[in-house]
Amino acid sequence: MIVPFKKTRTSIKEFTQKLSQDGFRQIFDHIDQFKIKKGVDTMGLDKFINQCAYLAAGSGAISGTGGVITMVVGMPVDFINLITQQFRVTMAIMYYYKGSYKIGFDEFMSLVATSFKVEAGVAMTKTMMEGIAEKLLLAFGVRTAERLIPVVGAVIGGTANYLFVKRMAEKVKELYAEEQVVIPIS
Repeated sequence: MIVPFKKTRTSIKEFTQKLSQDGFRQIFDHIDQFKIKKGVDTMGLDKFINQCAYLAAGSGAISGTGGVITMVVGMPVDFINLITQQFRVTMAIMYYYKGSYKIGFDEFMSLVATSFKVEAGVAMTKTMMEGIAEKLLLAFGVRTAERLIPVVGAVIGGTANYLFVKRMAEKVKELYAEEQVVIPIS
């Protein structure tokens, strides 16, 4: 059955609204920030980022392994895992530069918004959260058709997720390092 484009666009808009209102907060609240601190302290920042990228790659590969069947079942899990790993990486970078592992949701989402090049104001706005959700869905959705081909879809899904997390980590490191630069007063 083919879904009319207008209806699909409405469904995507509703999904981004729901994700931005509840989903990001739920994912954020379920991440153990102390475990991120321990991971960074034990492995170092770059190895921690790499571990998160591999976890994202694993779900991407699994969702593309068997074509349509695993894609339909695996894509929602893959999408949530991709967001979770990106959030973990962002928290790790914030901890690395701040020295404190306790990060508030608003401060965290401001950095996420900036890394996605969404304008971040003083306060978190519904529009900003929806913008982040739309950008995540766009980045994720580009690979959907490619995952329909068994095995090839696994390689594409895994590689794309891995590269997404690694690229975003570099962007967040860049942004957070810039924010933390302190110019000494002579």
